[in-house]
Amino acid sequence: MYSLTKISSAMAAIGLSTMLFMSPAIAAPNTDTDISPVTNGVSQKLTGDSKTAVSLNKLLPTINYNTEKLPKTAQKVNSAKWTKGAKIDQSLGTKLQALLNWHQHGVGAVDGYWGKNTRKAMRAFQQANNLSVTDTLNEETWQALTASERLTSQPVLVNYKLTEDDINIKTTTIPASAEDKAKLDGMYYESVLEGLAEKFHMNEKYLKSLNANASFSAGETIIVYNPSNPNTKPVSRVVADKTTQTLYAYDKADKLIASYPTTVGSTSTPSPTGSHTVKVKVHEPNYTYTAEDGKKSIIPPGPNNPVGSVWIGLSKPSYGIHGSPDPARISRQASAGCIRLTNWDALALLGTIENGATVEFK
Repeated sequence: MYSLTKISSAMAAIGLSTMLFMSPAIAAPNTDTDISPVTNGVSQKLTGDSKTAVSLNKLLPTINYNTEKLPKTAQKVNSAKWTKGAKIDQSLGTKLQALLNWHQHGVGAVDGYWGKNTRKAMRAFQQANNLSVTDTLNEETWQALTASERLTSQPVLVNYKLTEDDINIKTTTIPASAEDKAKLDGMYYESVLEGLAEKFHMNEKYLKSLNANASFSAGETIIVYNPSNPNTKPVSRVVADKTTQTLYAYDKADKLIASYPTTVGSTSTPSPTGSHTVKVKVHEPNYTYTAEDGKKSIIPPGPNNPVGSVWIGLSKPSYGIHGSPDPARISRQASAGCIRLTNWDALALLGTIENGATVEFK
């Protein structure tokens, strides 16, 4: 994608011409229908009327899908089961990633591979369910992941019919310099494929390989990952673990309810220490970049903005939780001291984290 040579210390100048999420009751109690990850043909569409559900429905795209005449590749993923000693190939890996995601322990961009982020999600799931924390999948963990028949019967790969809105999106070529970025109308996706991959929480290469003969045109049916429904339990506290590069989310009873792969700081720009609070929540922020000579460039909103689609500003000036223009590299790149998430995880957190929530750096 791209990188900035220097991230401005003036992150507090994130543009507020965007929508602010500071209503006092954005994370209200939920009903069982709110928190169910089972989608039944419509993914990311919560049926409850809590303010959390309403907020998430505004932030995340509704996905209508079906499972009619799925190709054998998709059927193999959907029916995949782990047994002791089994090799985690891409089919089983995709199923495992889906189960972890559906239990609210994010793996980043779904690609079907047993890698760093999937292992971290498994360990967080084990921790949340009082299981032995391991580096490899075991019988105890698999049984816990598949304990719900309603959940395991949900399809992982599904058919999705592309709409005009999916295809006729604004795209742009992202230049290297901050000054040139500031001249753009928006930090849009660079291709339709990039936009679709983010919509379905997928690695671009994996989406393309599942649809090798697709033209990606309106009216065409493609195979995609079913992202299911996000966590809707109000988040009262998050812990950014610099060692595991994971953001752990807790409810008011201090129960671990979700986790997200993250990039937390770097050697040159370390994250702060201690405990802070959420002060501001912004959807589709712009970004102020300050060069070494003091010249400022205002980079417009968009998914490829340096802070992605979300800015959750902290009581520590210039630091926050935000999205990323490069979801495939979450946990694999540096940040300027902030907590970097995929755009979809940042949006899900934006809809559930409480105003004044505690943010701890560990």
